[in-house]
Formats: sequence, C-alpha cells, structure tokens
Amino acid sequence: MIKGPYKVDLRALHALCEANYARMLRLFSDYESCNSKRFSVDGAQVRFDVIERSRYTTLFCLKSYPVASTESPDDSGLTWLTPLVMEARAYHDAGMIEVVRFQAAGKTQGRYVYPNPSMYQQDEKNQQNSFLADWLSHCLHHGQADLAGLLNPGPQHA
Repeated sequence: MIKGPYKVDLRALHALCEANYARMLRLFSDYESCNSKRFSVDGAQVRFDVIERSRYTTLFCLKSYPVASTESPDDSGLTWLTPLVMEARAYHDAGMIEVVRFQAAGKTQGRYVYPNPSMYQQDEKNQQNSFLADWLSHCLHHGQADLAGLLNPGPQHA
C-alpha cells in the first residue's frame, strides 16, 4: 500500500489551537498586565513569560525545569526531566495559540517532506501543538499556585 502525501487537517488543527488558547488563558489570565507567571507541577517549576505584545498577538515563552532540592541540587528526584522550552504565539482576534518554536529547534514549518535532514515528522507542527495541549492540561490539573509567582507586574488599576 502506497502512502499518499501528508495533508494538514485544518479543522482539527484550528480546534486544537482554539482549545490551547482557552487552556492558556485559564493558566495565565492576567498576561496583559503581568509579564510572567510561575507555578509548580509535580516537582517541576513552570514559567510563562510574555516576550512580545502587539495589537492582535502575544508571543509567550513557556518553560519547565526541575526544581533542585534544598538539601542537594542532585536530590530533586527529577534528573530524568529535560528542561522544556517552547514559544507559542497567541492570535487574540482568532482565539488561537500555536507553537512556533520547540526546544532548540528553529521556527516550525506547517509540514515537512520525509525523510528530511532533521528527521522531523511530516506532521511535526501538529504533534507540537498536541504536546502543548497535553502539557497545558496537565498544568491545569496538577499545578500548584506560587503566590509570589507574579513577576514584573504591570500598572495597577484603582
């Protein structure tokens, strides 16, 4: 059986990006007045930073890394956890957010020919957005608020 060329399912991708937007707003609802938010999830520190704001979009950097134990940095129990770094752009007029960079890789294309020099899957962008969905859902269900986690607060309204 010969496999045909990969086709992006735009309906499914849009639904995924819309759901991710809703999840992100639940986690970082004050992104317009605050530049950063952090909390812990299962012994890891999670941090959301606003990198860029424009009229219709916001670029976020999402990071997760193990928290070292107070007794010994090697005693965190999470030595297997690789720090996670991704950038996601929110499109506020469309109510969507998509992954634009994942780990150290450059900008993610919509689809890739396979095989390719980086060995990305044909649906790499879809997989990264699915990972973002899983990760945000996990943060929503297992995250613990850090009351001192609001960094660089914006102007306060009276």
